[in-house]
Amino acid sequence: MNDKTAKFVFFGSSRFSIIVLDRLAERGLLPVAIVTTPDKPKGRGLVMTPTLVKIWARKRHIPCLDPAKLDTTFATELSSFNAETFVVASYGKIIPDRIIDIPPQKTINIHPSLIPLYRGASPLQSAMLDDAKDTGVTIMQVDEQMDHGPIIAHEKVHIDEWPTYEDFEEIMAKKGADLLANILPQWLAGNIQGIEQDHDKATFTRKITKEDALIDLSANDYDNFRKIQAYHEWPQAYFFAESGGKKIRVKITSASMKDGKLNIEKVIAEGRKEMLYDIFRRSLGSDC
Repeated sequence: MNDKTAKFVFFGSSRFSIIVLDRLAERGLLPVAIVTTPDKPKGRGLVMTPTLVKIWARKRHIPCLDPAKLDTTFATELSSFNAETFVVASYGKIIPDRIIDIPPQKTINIHPSLIPLYRGASPLQSAMLDDAKDTGVTIMQVDEQMDHGPIIAHEKVHIDEWPTYEDFEEIMAKKGADLLANILPQWLAGNIQGIEQDHDKATFTRKITKEDALIDLSANDYDNFRKIQAYHEWPQAYFFAESGGKKIRVKITSASMKDGKLNIEKVIAEGRKEMLYDIFRRSLGSDC
């Protein structure tokens, strides 16, 4: 089978999804259609804004669906694309059986961890916070439970030093896309059988909140560094400082580890622009 003839529908909503799509396109694999989540209000004006995935699809004139409900009407619409399989990468919704079972080779998912470890919404950040440098990506068959289906393929990834979340996400998304491209012909030919996960070894992640990113500057430097890197994109690690008799939030935008010590390089203090941390400290006349 020629990879370029593979007919699949892609489900995704995030930048991780975009990186996967770009990598698949480099390998000559383009979906016959894309499914993403509905437009959401963003910014101060609450302007309805499409996902990055929808924008990607429009630029390439690929049909893009953004259903509010994955109901029988949507299932009928999906069936019209006659896809051989569905591919999911950071879609953000649980997909019901009525959708999963449409294509003859069912639905598969790219997940950035060595499943059954780090199931759920934040596997990348969780691995960083746990200092799990021996990690990996998994292709699994989708069922109605979260990250629960049979494993189709694994690939290990070792990280020497933690980059920012954005860079780690790119590494893992490209690894996942390459793994998918490599196994897809055999999957579509029916030559790969999924292996049931060892569910007793499953670990779970949770949705991140803004409060999670608060750091204590007196705590362990390496723990703080990993938190800064893990939350680099959102919500950004922060601490509070006194300025003019007022407590202000200070976001850390750049940091590094040197000789076992945390080096905070740049910050954005509440109401100010990004600046060097040393300049911020001098402006307070403190040792924070």
